[in-house]
Amino acid sequence: MSDLGLDDLAAELADFAPAKKKQATYTAREERIIAGFEDIERFYEEHGRLPQHGEDRDIFERLHAVRLDRLRELEDCRTLLAGLDKHALLDRAAVVSMDEDDLDPDDLMAELSGLGEGDDITTLRHVRSAEEKRAAEEVARRDKCHDFEKFEPLFKQVKDDLANGSRITRPFELKAEIRPGAFFIVFGQICYVAEMGEVFTNPQGRTDARLRVIFDNKTESGMLMRSLQRQLNEDDAGRRITDPAPGPLFADKADDGEAETGTIYVLRSKSDHPVVAEHREVMHKIGVTSGSVEARISGAEKSSTYLLAGVEIVATYKVYGVNCQKLESLMHKVFASAQINLSIPDRFGHMVKPREWFLVPLHVVDEAVERIRDRSILDWVYDPNAGRLVEA
Repeated sequence: MSDLGLDDLAAELADFAPAKKKQATYTAREERIIAGFEDIERFYEEHGRLPQHGEDRDIFERLHAVRLDRLRELEDCRTLLAGLDKHALLDRAAVVSMDEDDLDPDDLMAELSGLGEGDDITTLRHVRSAEEKRAAEEVARRDKCHDFEKFEPLFKQVKDDLANGSRITRPFELKAEIRPGAFFIVFGQICYVAEMGEVFTNPQGRTDARLRVIFDNKTESGMLMRSLQRQLNEDDAGRRITDPAPGPLFADKADDGEAETGTIYVLRSKSDHPVVAEHREVMHKIGVTSGSVEARISGAEKSSTYLLAGVEIVATYKVYGVNCQKLESLMHKVFASAQINLSIPDRFGHMVKPREWFLVPLHVVDEAVERIRDRSILDWVYDPNAGRLVEA
């Protein structure tokens, strides 16, 4: 055999070389589906379990649970993620079933903007398709945050603060709210303004500054302050996250110009469950809502939260200028000793333990509200043996 040159040898061996693997390309929709699924995988790896539904769960865990349910339902999503599902999450049985009434729509909209109504899991609630496209373009211009470990505890703390009510979200209003140390929710992601450069005047004669913005998906952007302002204004669900501040918890009337922010409600169940029937007159669900009570209890017969039965509104108390979630937590803490331990099957046959139901007379709830008004409630708890509030 004659000697072969390098080029000839390469040509001879080309037929035997393995075919090069074509790099997968994804549409913007597919990229968002994959990114959302990766967030669920990170939750699973961190906590060792699937995200679960329920009012006692963190708002972000509930969002992951809703997203996972939708991914399981959509066949094209299952096909797309088949080779990426390293923990077989799409085939695992959910521990607790989803009930839309367990998911406070105000929370989902205000904290994260939700998942939308239609079959398309990538459609954001209250966000137009053009804005969604622009959001995807903004994401594409972000870089990986190489020192994210410095910021990760901050994001965790903010999520904890939102869950316990020490922080809340408000609509974005002013450019002055964009400053170092501020947190926002834009197109469904939490972002943190880590740095702000020197303020300058742009060619249009407006002040601007270069920012370093960190996102909770471990990316960052060196966007301009006005770019972030534009995104927050264009996103109908764009929010600012307040700084933690105690502030007044409860007022018995609205101050001048202050809008009503919520209602404490007390409900009585119409369920024919033996335990409910026996204690109906003193068994109450106590909650706080930022919307109407009637809307909150709509469809109660289909929700395990309401014992899969209709409910009767027995008392309401208006609240002004308060953090509704924080107020609700306080009420539940006062009556914790009277919380009923009841398990019922939900509409899918899974056993669940409804929360927020207490064996407490209505007149004691009235007294608790009065003590909230005069700020003395922190010194009192409910004694189920005495059937009244006692000093802690």
